[in-house]
Amino acid sequence: MIVRGAVALMLAAAAPAFEPAPTFQASKILPPDLLKGPHFTVSETVTAEGVYQVFEIVSEFGNIEAEGRTVLRTRVREVDALARLSEVSKGEIFAKAAGGAVLAVGKGVASVVKDPEGTAKGIGGGIKRFGVNLGRKARRTADSVTHDDKKAGEPGESTSDKALGAAGGAANSVLGVNGAARKWAQKLGVDPYTTNPVLHKALVDVGRIDTAGSIATKIILPVPVLVSGTATIGDLVWSKDPEELRKINEARLAEIGVPKAGASRYLVNGNYTLTMQTRLIAALHSVNVKGCADYIDTAADAEDEREALFFVESAEWLVQMNKTEPVSALLSDSRGVVAKKGSAAVALLPVDWVRWTEEIQRVTTEFAARARRELAVTSLEMRITGTVTPAAKTGLRAEGWTVKEQQ
Repeated sequence: MIVRGAVALMLAAAAPAFEPAPTFQASKILPPDLLKGPHFTVSETVTAEGVYQVFEIVSEFGNIEAEGRTVLRTRVREVDALARLSEVSKGEIFAKAAGGAVLAVGKGVASVVKDPEGTAKGIGGGIKRFGVNLGRKARRTADSVTHDDKKAGEPGESTSDKALGAAGGAANSVLGVNGAARKWAQKLGVDPYTTNPVLHKALVDVGRIDTAGSIATKIILPVPVLVSGTATIGDLVWSKDPEELRKINEARLAEIGVPKAGASRYLVNGNYTLTMQTRLIAALHSVNVKGCADYIDTAADAEDEREALFFVESAEWLVQMNKTEPVSALLSDSRGVVAKKGSAAVALLPVDWVRWTEEIQRVTTEFAARARRELAVTSLEMRITGTVTPAAKTGLRAEGWTVKEQQ
């Protein structure tokens, strides 16, 4: 007890002061292709109240808010897709095939993605509290039907209830997307189930005009890679109708050992688009080690679309790591992926920015203690896609983490 107390005092003395939320200049942190293009410009002021930098894209199709660099890349690609679709719709081939129908790309969707309570509800909604959700999943009984994890006497919905009842842009992204709309999404190299309301409307509209997909076959467009997913996932979401895709996802969940109740709880979470569900399930199915089924149960608690995307990106990063550094298990009951690789635990955090805060200290201390105890590892490594402040590096190293940033 005396030794442990002394160690705790030493760590407390070495811990740096907690840091306030910073602001950045887009021109200093973004590569040229993400800063400005023919049809968009990113506003200079960038905030980072949580673990993601928040960007505002000013485009020909409205102002679009993007929480995190991966979302920024996706939205920029979508702006390009909208511009190309707009040009195509003005051409002679489209006009003849459409029989006089007009495709008004970017019209009729007010406020675009900036209104968090409107059409684009969801993505990035939990930025300010996101650090809280890096640790354990929501507390609930294992066989609860209602998944009630409210504390005694606490009013309002539980975390699980909120997740199960989500009905934002992600939940509605499948509406109106027919086979022709999916073909056009493939030609443009975008997600047919995007929650960008302008692109979603454009795809639905072109799908209605081009019901048979005959226009798509007559027009040649260069096809970039689908969002952040692999070509295989792209082929699935472009070629399969939603019901077929759901059956594939259900079968893969069963193959990695997810109980039917747990699979159902995950699949009804409206914060995941059908594409996001497919990406996450395919990734965990590919790795399929102890803890993958539990991660689905954890991911089912995502309370907003940005958090859901965090789970997706974490699982896809795990796949990439596993190709060259095979993992044997995942830390259970953890929102952040902590994988066992030999005698080491590797935490994978696909985030933009980590500063030293009370929550980061709490969560990473918990990660370290649980990884040593439950995964029986002797060393700790934390990989982050973005940047870590000097103070955060100091704090993490004091906890035993070797930090690797910009991975």
